[in-house]
Amino acid sequence: MAGSSQDRHREGHPLYRAEQVRELDRRTIAAGIEGFALMQRAAAAAWRVLREAWPQARSLSVLCGGGNNGGDGHVLAALAAAEGLAVQRVVVKPVEALSGDARRAADMASAAGVGLEPWRSGLALGGEVVVDALLGTGLAGEVRGEMRDAIAAVNAAGRPVLAIDIPSGLHADTGAELGIAVEAERTVTFIGDKLGLHTGRAPARVGRLSVRDLDAPVDATADMTPAAHLLDRSMIAEHLPPRPRDAHKGAAGHALVLGGAPGFGGAALLAAEHAARLGAGKVSLATAPAHVTASLVRRPEVMVHGVRGAADLGELPTQADVLVVGPGLGQGSWGQAMLQAALAAGRPLVVDADGLNLLASRFPGEHRDDWILTPHPGEAGRLLDMTPAEVEADRPAAALALQRRFGGVVVLKGAGSLVAGPSGLAVCPYGNPGMASGGMGDALSGILGALLAQGLAIELAARLGVVIHALAADMAAAEGGERGLLAGDLASCARILVNPTMGEDDAAATR
Repeated sequence: MAGSSQDRHREGHPLYRAEQVRELDRRTIAAGIEGFALMQRAAAAAWRVLREAWPQARSLSVLCGGGNNGGDGHVLAALAAAEGLAVQRVVVKPVEALSGDARRAADMASAAGVGLEPWRSGLALGGEVVVDALLGTGLAGEVRGEMRDAIAAVNAAGRPVLAIDIPSGLHADTGAELGIAVEAERTVTFIGDKLGLHTGRAPARVGRLSVRDLDAPVDATADMTPAAHLLDRSMIAEHLPPRPRDAHKGAAGHALVLGGAPGFGGAALLAAEHAARLGAGKVSLATAPAHVTASLVRRPEVMVHGVRGAADLGELPTQADVLVVGPGLGQGSWGQAMLQAALAAGRPLVVDADGLNLLASRFPGEHRDDWILTPHPGEAGRLLDMTPAEVEADRPAAALALQRRFGGVVVLKGAGSLVAGPSGLAVCPYGNPGMASGGMGDALSGILGALLAQGLAIELAARLGVVIHALAADMAAAEGGERGLLAGDLASCARILVNPTMGEDDAAATR
């Protein structure tokens, strides 16, 4: 169906790199759709998204660059003028310098009577809505010169912005901002969804995303491996079915949290509580003796053990089904001893926080298939001997490099968290800025530990845990707002998410 859309959160929704989408363009044209006709379809799809979003708008400012992205803008300007809107068409690249379909589109708009203004510093953008058709998916280097000034003017205009294909200045493969990027309220992208629209700076620049296939051949991607897949909330119900009515705690697994060095007990308590709330049958906590009382008061269901060193652990690590190591661990002798004991236990691991820092400094050669590592960009940088800025410049590459070096599954946290495992890369589209507070990573590590304890495969547990964690934060933010959102707020919301019901009276439907 012409102009059909794909929901950005659909299960298995594929994401592609820019060169792959350009290949899809070529295949679509080879299948019999002439290049300029494809440009007209793209512009018409963008126009429909604009009218859906701003039906009352009577004037537009359309900024056109060179290439096909600018051509889309020229055609959209002609469509808007034909509908009676006042159109301010601004060109950063002179029409005389255009060629091919882009030149044909610019000439068509001029023939339709749409005015033309060359970009100049200080130019006022008078439209009620601004259309960004400046730079497309081919951008690789930092935005400079007039193009940078034009993007700055778009962001300063105080008008809602529709970005065509991608917000100008955003890298289509990495989600990095190349010096400056348009802050769009809506983005419409074509043929195939792009990885860079979902991670890094993208969540702050893309706004609401619409994907339009432009009637590309349905088999065009049959031999093409996506760069990543977008995770979806439907996987929760799919992979956490109702428990048998005769279930017992032994069948739900035993998770052990190793953390909470003297003075750092809160992180380990958060991880243990979330492991319990996510359904682990038994949760143990090995922490500094000073934190035992606090644990008993906060969550008496957790079996807490005060340990002064590795010798106090005894058989505890080998009695558990999964170990969560890192929350509040510290990098001193106590933390080093706990991590060493965890590595030697022969159990699946979730490694977070100072567990990761100790891996980088003390155990850099460790590689195993049975662990989940959950670094933020700073920890990822230490593991890869990079700066956090270098990690953020190409988050997908960093996540994949971590997985190759350390094995198992890697969760690179941040906006558009990435999960890199043996099956490839996945992106989480959920979460909110309220998660930028202490303890959120500890909550995630406990969630992951609980899912592993209940028998989920390691890569599935990582993907599912990231989705539950982010959705729980969204639920908590919806109830009380983003500012002031605490990690402890997630536990009750996550419990609800993993217990969907078919009806209030259907006890057998609880999960």
